[in-house]
Amino acid sequence: MKRFCFTFLGFALVCLTSFAAGTFRVATYNMENYLDQPTETRPHVKSAEAKAIIRDSIRALNPDVIALEEMGTTNALLELRASLKADGLDFPFWEHVSGADTNIHVAVLSKFPFVTRHPHTNDNFLLDGRRFRVSRGFAEVEIQVRTNFSFTLIAAHLKSRRPVPQADEAELRLQEAKVLRGIIDEHFKANPDVKLIVLGDFNDVKSSDSTKAIIGRGKFKLTDTRPAERNGYNAPNPNPRHDSRTVTWTYHYGLDDTYARIDYILLSPAMARDWVTNETYALTIPNWGIGSDHRPIVATFETEKN
Repeated sequence: MKRFCFTFLGFALVCLTSFAAGTFRVATYNMENYLDQPTETRPHVKSAEAKAIIRDSIRALNPDVIALEEMGTTNALLELRASLKADGLDFPFWEHVSGADTNIHVAVLSKFPFVTRHPHTNDNFLLDGRRFRVSRGFAEVEIQVRTNFSFTLIAAHLKSRRPVPQADEAELRLQEAKVLRGIIDEHFKANPDVKLIVLGDFNDVKSSDSTKAIIGRGKFKLTDTRPAERNGYNAPNPNPRHDSRTVTWTYHYGLDDTYARIDYILLSPAMARDWVTNETYALTIPNWGIGSDHRPIVATFETEKN
């Protein structure tokens, strides 16, 4: 394992880690309206300065696979992909998924090929006698890392906490989470040892009903990787019932001026066995908030344990 550094925006040093061929990294990043043209409900396109911060963030993570939330059109995704390639980070394989929300989308960029694609664009549910579609759909791809190692990635962006007139926002989010968990359970039904990563912006905290519905319980409970800042803090929580006090927030809510962890990377039991815990973190760089109101997170995995 080697480390190398570069100057970030001329004033800060960011260090990257170069891993052996037997490891790979998977990230998720809500890019806050990465739009190349205004939409009906989102009138502002992404500025050049914000795009530059987003590219620097992705370069700092140096992921092999990254799920993206609040992506604009396919053209916006291809623009980002081309810009990253010009910066030396090439993702030959990509997926762009549309749900009921026609303004923002879920996408995946990958250095590894897709074996299969199963976009979920029309999943729906009943709530108080009305039928709703999952607002952003789910991206699902099987990714071939090497000849004898593949995994399935499911990327999600659940209903926001913003109130809507059609129904209670928390109930809508919970129902979307239940649809997602149904997809997860179908994978376990087909193969109890499936290597599965479920990630993205779940728009709620770990103790919420919607997040708990996705994580599940019992034999097929998903492992929460809980990426945290790499700031030197490694002490256990004095209260053993609680997680460590490491800094894990991923989102700044400007109206309340609060910070919360609402972005996740979750693992099936088989995938958790390949997880490199000490190379899983939330990115900290200067001026991160120019790029997005979210911070990206990344998890690292080994393929040579198999």
